[in-house]
Amino acid sequence: MKVVVAHNRYREAIPSGENVIVDTEIEQLRAAGLEVLPFQRSSDSIGSLSPVQKALLPVAPVLGIEAQRDLASLIENEKPDILHLHNPYPLLSPRVIRTAHAHGVPVIQTVHNYRQVCSSGLYFRDGHNCRDCRGKVLGWPAIKHRCYRGSAAQSAIMATTLAVHRPTWRSVDRYIALTDKIAAHLGDYGIPAERIVIKPNGLPDPGLPDPIGEGFLYGARLSPEKGLGLLLDAWRRHPDGSLGPLRIAGDGELRQLAERAAAERADVTYLGPLDRAGMTAARRAAAVVVAVPTWEDVLPTVILEAMAAGRPVLGTAVGGVPYLVGDAGWLAEPDPAALAAILPLARDGAARKAPEARERYLSHFHPDVLTKRLIEVYAGMVADSQRTSR
Repeated sequence: MKVVVAHNRYREAIPSGENVIVDTEIEQLRAAGLEVLPFQRSSDSIGSLSPVQKALLPVAPVLGIEAQRDLASLIENEKPDILHLHNPYPLLSPRVIRTAHAHGVPVIQTVHNYRQVCSSGLYFRDGHNCRDCRGKVLGWPAIKHRCYRGSAAQSAIMATTLAVHRPTWRSVDRYIALTDKIAAHLGDYGIPAERIVIKPNGLPDPGLPDPIGEGFLYGARLSPEKGLGLLLDAWRRHPDGSLGPLRIAGDGELRQLAERAAAERADVTYLGPLDRAGMTAARRAAAVVVAVPTWEDVLPTVILEAMAAGRPVLGTAVGGVPYLVGDAGWLAEPDPAALAAILPLARDGAARKAPEARERYLSHFHPDVLTKRLIEVYAGMVADSQRTSR
């Protein structure tokens, strides 16, 4: 089977779990014997575009003219069985779906966020969950609040793109919803249930876990929706040192919040931004990994990495977090008092929960399980396409 994997890569300066997932999935499919043809663009390339290309950039999310030409050439030369789309913005455009269909190639999309409806993709604005654009022909609230990259002009382009491509999105042959919450989002958008498959992302097996370490690790982008403020509010409700150490890794607009907490308390350490090896070492040193988003986070990669390493997770009961954590950790409402009440339970129960975390990874998120499932979805799509073309 021959598969085109289409993805607009996020900038490398901003760590992206989605980039990691796409790369991992390509490796897993190739290891399973499929021929994979990556069709990717990178947002890092925008700065090096020619003047003409930069002039056309505002319409790229709508049309992706150059990308359509290149994709059509790839399809004509390689005759793929399927196009598997991840992120189309800004350089590919959802128009790749129409281009593939024009050449008789069925399309599957993995839905990593809520951008069929929401210009930012987050359902989150100004510190709170937001669904103001749901059900509107044009997402004018996104323009008003500058939801896409803090720009009214770019938000207008994205809102227009979503309106123009509403029929395009509804023509996708099969959707992969990473969690039940994403499946519900797609159903609310009007996608029939028979065209939605729930299949989470997986990560390569890092091997047998090390013995659990001590204390808690928070590793995420330091932005409001990731819940650092929530965690620190809960943490301060306990005496200094009573919970063990809290280590914070990451960078972003709330960096000063992490630095200030580390200066105020002896049990808080700010590790700064870490590369993959640094995060691996930080997980090894911890007993519990904390993932406490306040937005409807779809599928935090940090949770998968924790369970693969045999570390239980303390998470908030939002988005896809409950689906991921299952019985391999603890859940709290995104409220400081509720989270503060769970912290001692997580401290005391880490050793008992660690084997359950590893077992949940092996049974639900191991590549052997998920790659087999993905190939089954591909095979069903090819069979449906062949029956339709007869």
